[in-house]
Amino acid sequence: MKKIFVTRPYFPPKEDYKSYIDQIWDVQQLTNHGPLHNELEKEIKSYLCVENFHFVTNGTLALQIALRALDVTSGEVITTPFSYVATVSSILWERCTPVFVDINPKTFCIDVDKIEAAITDNTKAIMGVHVFGYPCAVEGIEALAKKYNLKVIYDGAHAFGCRYKEKSLLDYGDIAISSFHATKVFHTIEGGGMISRGAEMKRKIGLLRSFGHIGDEHFELGINAKSSEMQAAMGLCNLKKFEEIVAARRKICELYDEILPMEKIQRPEMPENLEYNYGYYPVAFKDEVACLKVMDVLNQNNIFPRRYFYPSLNTLPYVEQVACPISDSLSKRILCLPLYHDLEEETVRQIAALISEALGAA
Repeated sequence: MKKIFVTRPYFPPKEDYKSYIDQIWDVQQLTNHGPLHNELEKEIKSYLCVENFHFVTNGTLALQIALRALDVTSGEVITTPFSYVATVSSILWERCTPVFVDINPKTFCIDVDKIEAAITDNTKAIMGVHVFGYPCAVEGIEALAKKYNLKVIYDGAHAFGCRYKEKSLLDYGDIAISSFHATKVFHTIEGGGMISRGAEMKRKIGLLRSFGHIGDEHFELGINAKSSEMQAAMGLCNLKKFEEIVAARRKICELYDEILPMEKIQRPEMPENLEYNYGYYPVAFKDEVACLKVMDVLNQNNIFPRRYFYPSLNTLPYVEQVACPISDSLSKRILCLPLYHDLEEETVRQIAALISEALGAA
């Protein structure tokens, strides 16, 4: 039996990608904001209906640049313990201190009702994560940011294509970022994006991602976060197919909804006014024993879900460890099930049957 992994990258028709590669050969430019890079930025800006869009090397560098662009270069940044490690590592890399606030048990995102108690005179920003593409409590976070004069950055690595209250989920906060890694619904092989507002922020991010200079004139410290024409070509191909990809993934998620033993698992709460991108299918079990039992049964049948996200980031050995009991519990008992655009119905049914079997024996 072939191996079924938690995800599989979408490959556009080879002839579509080749047509862009031919253009690269004709122009003879591989990087440094070539014509395909610029075209992709324009197309994504239009698709998301945002003021500024910046195509960068990956989502992690996007977070680091966001902190720099907002002058958050010291002090405390409030964030969630339930995310991929890049969220906290970007804060630490920029010499700031992450302050963990536990999560909402229904949405799996940072609990807005617990943020205010964590704000101190040293707090500079809130970095929320739209976990699995489900929105943070953006209105509540915005109110706290205004009250305490804080910057807001959203890690929307999973949120490309999600719309909340009729606008892109990436159009909230001072800066939002997304990941275009090959595992994402929309990918550019490797890559990421930043959404910002205003001409001055557009200029600043443009400098920060390109060594801080234009030609021979140097303005400020920068880094190399440019993306190649090859990545842009993949993005242009995949953007054309994005709605089709999301529709296929939606059908798979609806099938999971129909046939999984929902009385024995927990799913994140879907808020009203969310148009979802169906990027992930997370399921939480009653405890870690049940989770590991399901994982073992699936693995024995060449099916490989993944523990998104384990361990809880507040338990990492290089951070100040604080109690976040809800995140600690969830991280030990959650799996993301296989989900990609051409996952076969027969395989989905097999996964559901194996989960039911495992939970019956757990």
